[in-house]
Amino acid sequence: MRDLTAEKVGLPSPAPYLSLVSKFKKLSSSNATVTGVSFASGGAGILNGTDELFRQSIPLTKQVGYYSLVHEQLVQQLGPDEAQAHLSKSLFLVIIGSNDLFGYFNKNSKASKEYTPQQYVDLMASTLKGLLQRLYELGARKFVVSGVGVIGCCPAQRKRSATSDCNVEVNTWSVKYNDGLKALLQELKTESSDIQYSYCETYDVMNNFIEHPEAYGFTEIKEACCGRGYLKAEFPCTPISTYCSNRKNHIFWDLYHPTEYTSSIFADSVYNASQPLLN
Repeated sequence: MRDLTAEKVGLPSPAPYLSLVSKFKKLSSSNATVTGVSFASGGAGILNGTDELFRQSIPLTKQVGYYSLVHEQLVQQLGPDEAQAHLSKSLFLVIIGSNDLFGYFNKNSKASKEYTPQQYVDLMASTLKGLLQRLYELGARKFVVSGVGVIGCCPAQRKRSATSDCNVEVNTWSVKYNDGLKALLQELKTESSDIQYSYCETYDVMNNFIEHPEAYGFTEIKEACCGRGYLKAEFPCTPISTYCSNRKNHIFWDLYHPTEYTSSIFADSVYNASQPLLN
């Protein structure tokens, strides 16, 4: 998604942070620190405990810590004033939260024993607010923040139903989290008037794909393109998995993630949207 977004605004695809670590240690000049850096990590969550479910992911707290090192590099490279001027014009794309909810509603979840669903989504929102405030302290001014999608309708959730229906409970709490996310963004704007943000209504965009698939050329809204078993969601996409013959007519690539084609349509929908899809 970050690559598609960068393409839309005419920027090169941001370099992964860890591929640039050696350059940062040497403090040598690097165009990557100016043209963009990606801190994204597959399976990452807002909460540190989420990586217990999705192994080897880098939680958002640590990603923000990595950004602080990039900020330090930029200050040394450009000087404090020019670095701040550059960062104030930069876009900070924040797409996260789904894995936290997957983790909460996962079988034998520790979090579900410790928090009610409302307490948990409140914790997600409050934690994210603190991390966005930290980014603001380190020069960020323009944010693009994406809400959580219709994650109860991904193959991994549908496979729990004998009739392959969406998981209504997971979708309900996705909406409640999104409501909290919108509220915290409004709070941040009130507290710091120079913050600018766009909120992407991911849930509505994805739900529209599912409810009106023919309008986008989709013929399969439930089953994954790559995987094995019921809905191709019993096992992840591996070299021994079966694949669909046409990836463009499937909404989902594997048991969790949309196809590249779906993501490209989503990026187009958000980039060209007005309210209520983009606020």
